[in-house]
This record gives sequence, structure tokens and C-alpha cells, in this order.
Amino acid sequence: MKHLSISGALVYTPRIHSDPRGDFLESFRAADLREALGQSMDLAQVNCSVSKRGVLRGIHFADVPPGQAKYVMCVSGEVLDVVVDVRVGSPTFGQWEAVRLNDVSRCGIYLSEGLGHAFMAISESATVVYLCSTTYDPAREHGVHPLDPDLGIEWPLDGEPIISAKDAAAPTLKQAQEAGILPSW
Repeated sequence: MKHLSISGALVYTPRIHSDPRGDFLESFRAADLREALGQSMDLAQVNCSVSKRGVLRGIHFADVPPGQAKYVMCVSGEVLDVVVDVRVGSPTFGQWEAVRLNDVSRCGIYLSEGLGHAFMAISESATVVYLCSTTYDPAREHGVHPLDPDLGIEWPLDGEPIISAKDAAAPTLKQAQEAGILPSW
């Protein structure tokens, strides 16, 4: 596990065992995550998202408590996965870090409760699977606009991204902070 610059975000690079039949890997190991974090991740839900090139999903986060920790993997294709620190009072508040997840390196990324998450499909099609510590509850779910110019996320755009109406209507980070919907550090 490698800690990212944002506290509570890690990248896991699995060992891939290859032979003439193909590859085998352990894409998630609870013991490794527990050792890196000093705590376990409860598993309440597994999500699978299939996106075509240029689809941009997020920036999503849930109310804290209880929040929603995520472990994200791209099992087919490639995405640019982005962690955004939306925790008011955090030393890295408003900062983001991007990691390419794909079906070659098979890396996974862990995001602790209170962090914002987004990704963009950069291959023709990308399938992302994420393990979640709590079930989805629309009343606790929030977002920040993924194209917020103050965040300045460097999306690999070939044109206009494809985003949902909900994400297009999301507030900027500043607006979300003023509305009091962001989690605290």
C-alpha cells in the first residue's frame, strides 16, 4: 500500500501471477488495508459501473458520520480516478490527487470516509467496481461539480465530458462549503 498526499487515501498495487493461462491476483486484501490504516473497512455494498469514453462521474461524498469508505478498482479498460479532499479543516482541503486505474496494473484505491471521489473513463469502455463500507442512501449523498474551476482537476478531455444532470447541477466546492454540506476534518 502506498499512501497518497491526501490523508486517508491509499493505492494498492497487487502482485500479478501470470502463466500461459492468464493472470491471477488478489485485488483486495482486508489484512493489508487494516495494517496500512490501523482499522478495518466494513463491507456493506459492492457497486459496478460501466462507462463509455468521456464519461465523468462524481465528485461524490456522503455525510459523516457515518460516511462511506470506498475501495475502487477498474476491472476492464482505464479510468482516471480522482480523490478530492472535501473535509473542511483538513490540511489538504480543496486538493486533489489522480491515479490511473486499469486492467493492466490492476491497482486499487482506498478512500476513507469524508473524501470526495470521481473518475473519468479514458478507454472506449471502462468497468469500475467499488467496495463500499455503507449502503447507498440518497439522503446522505452529496456532490461537488467535477469541473469546478477552483479545483482545477486536470481531466484528460477530448471535448466535453459526459456527465449526469445531477453532477452538472452540483455546487462548486466553495458553494458546498457555504451551504454547510461538507464533512469536517
